[in-house]
Amino acid sequence: MATRESPDSPRRRIVDAAVALLESGGPDAVSTRAVAAAAGMQPPAIYRLFGDKEGLLEAVAEHGYAQFLERKRAQLDPAPLDPVQELRCGWDMVVEFGVSRPELFAVMNRATGRGSDAAHRAGLEILQGRVRRLAAGGWLRVDEELAAQIIRATGLGAVTTWHSTPADRRDPELLTVLRESMVAAVTRAEPAVPAAESGPAAAARALRAALPDDADVLSDAEQRLLLEWLTRLAADGGAPPA
Repeated sequence: MATRESPDSPRRRIVDAAVALLESGGPDAVSTRAVAAAAGMQPPAIYRLFGDKEGLLEAVAEHGYAQFLERKRAQLDPAPLDPVQELRCGWDMVVEFGVSRPELFAVMNRATGRGSDAAHRAGLEILQGRVRRLAAGGWLRVDEELAAQIIRATGLGAVTTWHSTPADRRDPELLTVLRESMVAAVTRAEPAVPAAESGPAAAARALRAALPDDADVLSDAEQRLLLEWLTRLAADGGAPPA
């Protein structure tokens, strides 16, 4: 990701101007001439610092991801008392960002540069941490990877549907219904109790999530074998191979 820059640096002034134009007039408003004028600079400065318009839009995406991650990390609780409510709050934050800043959100989702890709991975790590806490508490009803995919897909789908609906027909209740549908698909109404009504799958997910990466009591081969068994149990509740 790009390093934090002074608000008065030429690069930051250009990016801020581009973001303002993007959010007020869409991508077509972000011409090199218009951005340079808004930043109080000459167009050659943009080519020198960013290469071309696509390079500038990549920088805009990195800037958007930096703001997004700052909000996401500020919300992060390393040991939440209620991991399901944490899931709701995280989903709401992503959707609110996409709903309130549609043009920037769209540019972020189209970005392919190394900086935006690193920021995207950082965001995924936060999501995976939340999913892992759900698994460790016995809340997950599906595999961790599938849970993360459902959470991301419903969030992106909510934003896309909101903006594709005419403004006079948008109903905030849609976002609430989609969020609760996601929660119902990913989590149990109550945390699973090992060896009780939920069977071995939930217990396997919880144990797999709680295992340390470097358990001294097991050899590397034993850890790999245990992880294979737990993954199989978590997937379908079947017995490990003999």
